[in-house]
Amino acid sequence: MLYIVPTPIGNLGDITHRAQEVLSTVDLILAEDTRVTQRLLAKYEIHTPLRPYHAHNEHQTTANVIQLLTEGKTIALVSDAGTPGISDPGFMLVRACREAEQEVVVLPGPTAFVPALVGSGFPCDRFFFEGFLPHKKGRQTRWKYLATIPHTLVLYESPYRLIKCLEEIKTFIGEVRKVCVVREISKIHEQYHFGSASDLRAWFEKHPEKVKGEMVVIISAEGSGKHSQEDGEDE
Repeated sequence: MLYIVPTPIGNLGDITHRAQEVLSTVDLILAEDTRVTQRLLAKYEIHTPLRPYHAHNEHQTTANVIQLLTEGKTIALVSDAGTPGISDPGFMLVRACREAEQEVVVLPGPTAFVPALVGSGFPCDRFFFEGFLPHKKGRQTRWKYLATIPHTLVLYESPYRLIKCLEEIKTFIGEVRKVCVVREISKIHEQYHFGSASDLRAWFEKHPEKVKGEMVVIISAEGSGKHSQEDGEDE
């Protein structure tokens, strides 16, 4: 069978006992970046063989993985951090397994947007998860669509496009809805930054050393009111 195994998004202590057991006992681990996964395995003294499986080779290697599964191999899929398939490779392989009638077991575990959303204090009874926006083609079209959604919006963004993202929020969604930028989730320097898109852009431009690592950007639901913290202040 194929196991989908979430891995820590920051603090390596967040891995579950079940995840450790699966990674220790499968025949093979497919890893988005074998170097990253090797550090995790070394910490927990896991010596299972690794093979790369990422966005650049998944089309070429999926059939081979299905063949291994039909031969009776048990395989685990991990990404660099979080749950495979959520803005990471995994969807194609799971779909192929279902089509080939191979069993898939998905372990519960870390996903960056869940603690960020809950910790923001924005309404989370209904929310829309966008993940990563297109880098260029189709990006404005997505923003125009997101602007029509009244619920809390959740995005992933790289540090290289954070300033651009905040400017686009101002342009397409406006300044009434509050924004929360979350970084370093589960790490020692985890921080939540609140404010309007303009205020946050100005703050991050003034503090470029804070713009590092993948960010979770959360836009409050329509009519949810102002956040209680001062704009741009860290939590």
